[in-house]
Amino acid sequence: MRFFGVLATVTALVAAPFASAAAGPLRTDDYPTWDEVQAAKQNEAAAQTEVDRITAKLDELEATATTLTNEALKRGQEYLVATYNRDAAQTSADDLETRATDAAAKADASRRQVGQIAAQLYKSGGDNGTVNLLLNGDKSTELLYKLGTMSQLTAQTVGLRDAAEIAANNASSLRAQADAALAERDRLSTAAETALGAAKDAQAAVDAQVIEEKAHSATLYEQLAALKNTSAAAEQGYREGVAKAAEEAARKAAADAAAAAAAADGGSDSGGNGSAWVPDSGSVASPDEAKQIAFNLLGSYGWGGDQQSCLVQLWTGESGWRVNAYNPDSGAYGIPQSWPANKMSSVADDWPTNAQTQIIWGLNYIRDAYGTPCSAWNKWLSRSPHWY
Repeated sequence: MRFFGVLATVTALVAAPFASAAAGPLRTDDYPTWDEVQAAKQNEAAAQTEVDRITAKLDELEATATTLTNEALKRGQEYLVATYNRDAAQTSADDLETRATDAAAKADASRRQVGQIAAQLYKSGGDNGTVNLLLNGDKSTELLYKLGTMSQLTAQTVGLRDAAEIAANNASSLRAQADAALAERDRLSTAAETALGAAKDAQAAVDAQVIEEKAHSATLYEQLAALKNTSAAAEQGYREGVAKAAEEAARKAAADAAAAAAAADGGSDSGGNGSAWVPDSGSVASPDEAKQIAFNLLGSYGWGGDQQSCLVQLWTGESGWRVNAYNPDSGAYGIPQSWPANKMSSVADDWPTNAQTQIIWGLNYIRDAYGTPCSAWNKWLSRSPHWY
């Protein structure tokens, strides 16, 4: 399920409203009532019309949830980019300040040496005029003429004085650059805070939509079952089966589109997916911890240790085993690169942050689609661009 694509610079989505989503929340009066369902049952044509209407509402609910989920992941990506840039600006400012301090110290050291040599010259017979010429750097040729036998010492002194001046100018320039870098850091800090707020708002919108979707979906499946004289579970199972049958073609199309986009961008390949902000997670499992979770689960699927290597290579190619791996080109997310990302909610609602939830979904997918991790890995290798 890997989709190649370049991690493009995240554009100005931070302030964009959710009106950009392809589908908005449905109004209460959009849904069929039970009276309408019962009336439709009396007529075969009307019943089919109502079935089509309910099916369309389910499609809209799923599309809205998917769109909002991807918006949240995009905004999380913006937050990570903003914080990365902020930290880079801070590192640059710190480096420039260190270099400026070193340059100032060199200037001070050179000045002290000039003073020490000037004092020695004075003690050795140099008059006040000579010393003044040394310290001020005026009329260097006249100074050399006056010093005569001390020309080598004078040349060294003039060199030190010039070095001190260069070091002082360098320190001043570096400090100015450091100040500019700090100003940029402050600007980027504000951008990062704005992006974080947008990401939190986006996640809150997704959470609210998921609650609404579950409530309405349950009713819609019951109404569908009533119209067709089946059960809600059967209708949901049938719908999921149809979706799985269409999934492979959709994944291939998305992979091809991502590969074409990468080629248009110069043929570069990210070699993996970027990371997205994980809401309210504190921390997530490391890749090594995620691998151990997966190894512990293999036995429950009837798979032995011989499948470990295939699974490691498969998900290394997909996500690097990172819980928050995010492909901005396709919207695929997580260790198994679920596409769309919110499919993993079928296991648990903590899919954005929980490695085990993602892994269980991924192993279920591998079992149902390929039988074993090694079969999935071999299929992944045989496809260009790679996907499973």
